[in-house]
Amino acid sequence: MNAAELNALYRATTERTLAVWQNLRGSELVEQGNAYDPHKLAIGAGIQPVMSAEIRTLLQALADITRDDPLADVMPEAAFHFTFLPITLPLWTIDEPLPAKTEALRQLWASCQGATVIVSDLRLVALPGQLLLAGIPDARSVALRQQFCAQLLASPWENELRLRHASTPLPAPFWHSTLLRYRAQCLPEQLQQFFLERQACRYGDVSGALTLTKAIYNWAVAYPLGYCG
Repeated sequence: MNAAELNALYRATTERTLAVWQNLRGSELVEQGNAYDPHKLAIGAGIQPVMSAEIRTLLQALADITRDDPLADVMPEAAFHFTFLPITLPLWTIDEPLPAKTEALRQLWASCQGATVIVSDLRLVALPGQLLLAGIPDARSVALRQQFCAQLLASPWENELRLRHASTPLPAPFWHSTLLRYRAQCLPEQLQQFFLERQACRYGDVSGALTLTKAIYNWAVAYPLGYCG
């Protein structure tokens, strides 16, 4: 997917979300559970870039507005990352060893480890119950992700990868960081307004070295970027 197609996809995604919000406006928010098991680890790959002042200000404003909202999960600054490729669902407890075939995963990952990913033209993209910071990747990163995804599909990790992407394409087209998850069918009006006021803003770019990770989706636990062990 090229830059023009990805920009169009981000716009279309937000437009669909705005329609959902409009249809649900005035409805009582119904609390929902976590999208993923908040106590288990998943394997994925991504970057942990330096956070710019503009992004830090955005994240702090989001934390301030949701401070007393028990349904809002805002990414802590220490967890700031951009996804390259999620590989599995949350499957393992913190103390549970990863399967023996993890060595095969390490070998496949060797060609990606440490490669620099650049994501530019960052902007907010809205999902009904989430706010994403999404942008446009450089061509080398796109090709590298496609190559790694193809290698995984021909490896012992194919099943885990397909389960993780059961409702999305492989690889999923977005290049993003999830800033907020909200445990209801949509964001409340104050968060909708937060997005609308910043919809046209741009937040520069980020770059960082790729790392294979095992991480827990519950942001109360620090996102443990590091070589998968």
